[in-house]
Amino acid sequence: MKALFYTGPESLEFRDADHPVAGQGEVIVKIDSVGICGSDMHAFLGHDERRPEPLILGHEAAGTVVGGALDGHRVTVNPLVTCGACSACVSGRDNLCPDRQIISMPPREGGFAQYVAIPAANIVAVPDGFSLEKASLAEPIACGWHAVRLANEAMGGDLSGKSALVIGGGAIGVGAALSLLSAGVQELTVLEPNKTRRDYLIQNTGLRVIDPNDLDVKIEFDLVIDGVGMVPTRCTASAVTRPGGVIMHIGLGAPAGGLDIRRLTLQEISFIGTYTYTAADFRATAQAMFDGLLGTLDWYETRPLSAGAQAFSDIRKGIVQAPKVILKP
Repeated sequence: MKALFYTGPESLEFRDADHPVAGQGEVIVKIDSVGICGSDMHAFLGHDERRPEPLILGHEAAGTVVGGALDGHRVTVNPLVTCGACSACVSGRDNLCPDRQIISMPPREGGFAQYVAIPAANIVAVPDGFSLEKASLAEPIACGWHAVRLANEAMGGDLSGKSALVIGGGAIGVGAALSLLSAGVQELTVLEPNKTRRDYLIQNTGLRVIDPNDLDVKIEFDLVIDGVGMVPTRCTASAVTRPGGVIMHIGLGAPAGGLDIRRLTLQEISFIGTYTYTAADFRATAQAMFDGLLGTLDWYETRPLSAGAQAFSDIRKGIVQAPKVILKP
């Protein structure tokens, strides 16, 4: 089969690869669509020691099962493989499984390929008539869905009437914003510094998207979701969350700095880190998508997998309008 390999910092090669072999309880999925994630970009830049070269990246995948009892089933893929037996898994917090694996990180190759092996428990059926391109968005949207669920629990179980700020107009931020709207949030603002991306989002999502420089820091929000995780974004989150409010931190841009710990302490602002999603969250996200609860989901562009290196370069340059680039093997 053909695959796009990460071969070193800022180096990708489209070349032949061994066809994956299904292990016990696994299926082979023929990839139809696979999105480029921010974590793929971190690896591409050489910033993720967990993803050494050579490696097939990509974990936002959807396609069709080939072979076995599920042959021909259209599916979206939960890339997070967990043990199912530890205390985290048993308690429903399987995303915190200490033995978790994820496709695109050794020992599992990723989805920037024609085929991928994945446990059958990690696939979710996609209804007829629902595009596999949109189905591949389940993974990034599930990150925001999980964050919103945790925020909802932290804020008393009712987000209706609350105000929220989402920092970052990439797929994680957009997914979080759409999840907030589905949870009843009515006053919602998204910050996006890139004008090209900002204009695209305003035109294609109906969200209120503004330049961070235009944010009135005198206005406070009940809930802030940081989908970027850089020092300046944490500074913003610290400054504009109301007393007693909640900051949900998804972004992994920088490991430290930016939080105003004194203000968080004096104003009893909760800071909650959030990592990926549980299997239940992934399934709930996919169902919400299928039911039309998260909008039209047409905020992506597609490119051939063979042109993946150019897609990464364009994303790095900041010239891609859509929050998500989907590669097509």
